[in-house]
Amino acid sequence: MSHYTYGNLMRERSPWQPRLAEGNSSPTDRLVQALSDDILSGQLRLGARLPAHRELADTLGIAVGTVTKAYGILERRGLVRSVKGSGMFVALANSRSRTFIDLSQNTPPAALTSRSLSKTLTTLARRPDMDMFNTYAPATGHDEHRRLLAQWFSRLGVPADYQHLILTNGAQHALSVALSTVCEPFGRLYVEAQTYSGLIQLSHLLKLTLVGIPMDDEGMDVSVLEKILDENAEKGGAVYVTPLLQSPSTRIMSLARRQELVRVCRERGIKIIEDDVYRLMSTTELPQIAKIAPDITLYVNSLSKILNPALRIGGLLVPEALYSRAESMLRATAMMVSPLSSSIMEQWLIDGTAETVTLAIEHETRRRYQLAIDILGEHVYRSGLPSFHLWLPFSRDDAHSFYNAALATGIKVTAPASTEVGQQSDQYGVRLCIGGTEFSQLKQALLKLNEIAGQLKQKPDPFPLFNV
Repeated sequence: MSHYTYGNLMRERSPWQPRLAEGNSSPTDRLVQALSDDILSGQLRLGARLPAHRELADTLGIAVGTVTKAYGILERRGLVRSVKGSGMFVALANSRSRTFIDLSQNTPPAALTSRSLSKTLTTLARRPDMDMFNTYAPATGHDEHRRLLAQWFSRLGVPADYQHLILTNGAQHALSVALSTVCEPFGRLYVEAQTYSGLIQLSHLLKLTLVGIPMDDEGMDVSVLEKILDENAEKGGAVYVTPLLQSPSTRIMSLARRQELVRVCRERGIKIIEDDVYRLMSTTELPQIAKIAPDITLYVNSLSKILNPALRIGGLLVPEALYSRAESMLRATAMMVSPLSSSIMEQWLIDGTAETVTLAIEHETRRRYQLAIDILGEHVYRSGLPSFHLWLPFSRDDAHSFYNAALATGIKVTAPASTEVGQQSDQYGVRLCIGGTEFSQLKQALLKLNEIAGQLKQKPDPFPLFNV
């Protein structure tokens, strides 16, 4: 490890521009997040002085005790170090220029070959549909493409009428349309206490209030949801869930839990947004919520997670009563699905490429999942189904320590704060995405991460990686 002399900075002013991270969490958490982001991004370099406690408190309009608590958390996570008589300094070296193994992006294993792609593009070039390329597509997509995607959804288990299906630019776009359809500005959205980071960002953009519902081994605790809905009956809202291989926690909602969720929401006039992007062809026979309750469920899926991440095509299946409103929300986004992407999707769904690639992704996902289980062992939460993201349960502080230690050794994992909604003390952890990197690199990274996880179990000193 590198060594750094902090004394030479004791008379310099801090280069940090004080701020609190955005959000509704406590000032302590927002200060910790702001400093963590700036340290890990390289804006604050190794040895940089941090503002004195009183100075920072006065600048931000917060209590000195809040600064003390935040600095203490950062020091336990190995990001800063207190030097007696000198002050507080950044202790983690700037790692911006390093080469990382990236386990933070949740992409499927690469299964599309150059030969298959070349064949598809050659076929399309021989018989281009110029009408499709020389005009705007219908807002909801061409009928032939909607029919094909509806048939694909039906093969996944959810009966899909193409007349109620909207084509979108991936699942994130579908979520945007779904939220705009069923949520009013400043309305409430009930989600799992740990949820998809893109949903959190989208909710902030749409000015929605997120309410985190605790989870158990079957995902969202519907009994808690029911109680909170009854206590806030006048506020309405909608529910967002990922019942199959929930991200980040990989939990799977049982049939009985799905039925109970439907009952609770139906009785209270609450709509459900179901995110089903992790359902591979032969993953499970558990029915989608949209199959159980199509009249109150907006169903989101895409081809990015189960076919190819570059094919930005998703679908939003909408109850008939909400279709006109959803179409209006879609038009407001002014985001037409690319004609080329639609044509590629059409070709792959017709000639069998889609099924071939999906089966290859399933096979590789099982291989990578087994590797991770073999190496990480008891550190991994096991849902019972292979997936290309994993969940490592930790306490809140240990989750951040694991993230920082991984980064210090050249491995990027999903930032714990990016998936948190509220503060559920027993439901923190770190997501590992095992689909996007080369197999040999994945094995190397998992071996390092297993060491870090083991060190965190050996308290009270889980930070040997941060000695500077």
